[in-house]
Amino acid sequence: MTVASKQETLGFQTEAKQLLHLMIHSLYSNKEIFLRELVSNASDAIDKLRFESLSDDSLIKEDPNLRIRVDFDADAKTITFSDNGIGMSREEVIANLGTIAKSGTADFLKKLSGDDAKDSQLIGQFGVGFYSSFIVADKVEVMTCRAGNSADEGVHWTSEGEAEFTIENIEKNDRGTTIILHLKGECEEFADQFRLKSIINKYADHLSVPVEMLKPQDPKEGDEDKDIVDVPEYEAINSAKALWTRSRSEVTDDEYKEFYRHVSHDFEEPLSWSHNKVEGKLEYTSLLYLPKNPPFDLWNREAPKGLKLYVQRVFIMDQAEQFLPLYLRFLRGVIDSNDLSLNVSREILQKDPAVDSMKSALTKRVLDMLDKMAKKEPEKYQTFWDNFGEVIKEGPAEDHANKEKIAKLFRFSTTHRNSATQDQSLTGYIERMKEGQEKIYYIVADSFNAASSNPHLEIFKKKGIEVIMFYDRIDEWVMGQMYEFDGKQFQDISKGDLDLGKLDDEEDKESKEKAEKELEGLMKRVSDQLEGKVEEVRVTHRLTDSPACVVVPQDQMGGQMRKIMEAAGQAVPESKPIFELNPDHALVQKLDKEDDEALFADLVSILFDQAKLVAGEAPEDTADFVKRINKLLMS
Repeated sequence: MTVASKQETLGFQTEAKQLLHLMIHSLYSNKEIFLRELVSNASDAIDKLRFESLSDDSLIKEDPNLRIRVDFDADAKTITFSDNGIGMSREEVIANLGTIAKSGTADFLKKLSGDDAKDSQLIGQFGVGFYSSFIVADKVEVMTCRAGNSADEGVHWTSEGEAEFTIENIEKNDRGTTIILHLKGECEEFADQFRLKSIINKYADHLSVPVEMLKPQDPKEGDEDKDIVDVPEYEAINSAKALWTRSRSEVTDDEYKEFYRHVSHDFEEPLSWSHNKVEGKLEYTSLLYLPKNPPFDLWNREAPKGLKLYVQRVFIMDQAEQFLPLYLRFLRGVIDSNDLSLNVSREILQKDPAVDSMKSALTKRVLDMLDKMAKKEPEKYQTFWDNFGEVIKEGPAEDHANKEKIAKLFRFSTTHRNSATQDQSLTGYIERMKEGQEKIYYIVADSFNAASSNPHLEIFKKKGIEVIMFYDRIDEWVMGQMYEFDGKQFQDISKGDLDLGKLDDEEDKESKEKAEKELEGLMKRVSDQLEGKVEEVRVTHRLTDSPACVVVPQDQMGGQMRKIMEAAGQAVPESKPIFELNPDHALVQKLDKEDDEALFADLVSILFDQAKLVAGEAPEDTADFVKRINKLLMS
């Protein structure tokens, strides 16, 4: 059959050109990584074929022995990778090989630092492993035919790693993909049996599919006179046994780390992992990994996520998100179940009670793994928290059953150390609570500096009471889901009345009552001046150094949450603050004695706007605020 050529020359996207340039000019310091990536991609293609053949066995029956083959030609300076996996159609070739990392490429380029070692670790996070071919090759050819397509629907893709690639239809009689690398002069070392075999043993031993190379033939006496050509004999050079099916005692740390790179396409080592086999009512094996660094799309809650799902060691899907809650979306790994149907679909998964049971058990296992790390390896846990803490904070709202376990994992800054490093726990806070303290006190601000210098902390510092300082963007929302921990209620010190309970002595109470009576007239004058702007004006005893502060009414939304909603274009309910004045401050005492009503009005407005600024809010009328300040400076 004659195949219509239908040859096209197409251009890479702009970001792809930049990325190819970086790769070709030695982005990787470890060039052998290309082999890991191509073998891993071939393994994925075979997994996908296994899954599709569950509903259409004709896709696989003509060539049921699935394998990856690696060949080389030292004279031609080529390495050839071939698999009999799912293959690609013409449209899939253009989509997968013409657009690097899709929307992630621009983000990838932004994160490049110029340090080869660090930058190479980003490659896997952005799904651009195939292009590591150009580290060792100055030309790459791909011949592929999708399972189920006819032979004349084969596709030939060629690129020299510059601005464009060529694609044409060819005749390919077998399914799967063949990739030919034309090696650069300085990379000819890879066209060697021993070199390739040692790299494959290093990077591909964990794969569940055999990786084959030609078996070396020993020359026999008289062979040179034979006209018969022997059929090439291939042998598997990896164990071809799925790593998660082996017992933990059989698997080395290096093997666990290499398998992580395979399932995650991350070039960093994992931070930790958990390998577990469950037997009984439910039977399944899980191998879960904690990454060291967050993926680029961590904050895209709609991005693909989840574990690789196998049923009785048959691959089912790449991102089975039903087995872990969303706040653990950064986990990578494999789950292999004996209790699900082989023809399982996403719709069935959502309704299967066995999935709910596995999800509950896996979530508990991850939380226990994190708790153990926090206790036994605090430095490693701090690395985890610094990168994933904000995601874990989503947990209490999504997972009520494990709210206490999740809260135990929280880390934050407190006045105990007054450091921007979030390394204090709720357990530690409770251990340091003063005698008679009944609540866990906290404040929410836009930054560490804003929190640590907030006037609301003054009375707490004076009395030596520790306060948690929250300043991540979701913290107020998080604390809206948290009411208590270990029997102690949470109290936002910038909301409602100040209640120190048993920590407030009789002398303080008497002083407060006396000041309220003495300044009753001043409170009325200030209230009249700020009519319509505040809910109430009152004497405060939460301040020791500052003249005034604004307080959010107890049941109203705080400033951080209001900003988030406004930024999202959502309607925010009207709210008026409580304005509190420090009776012991010289400015307030001056205010009480001021008879000039115009000057009194200026002072009140300035104090109110200053208090709002300290609370992270802008004055209602910035120009008027500056005008009043200038007027006072000139008087």
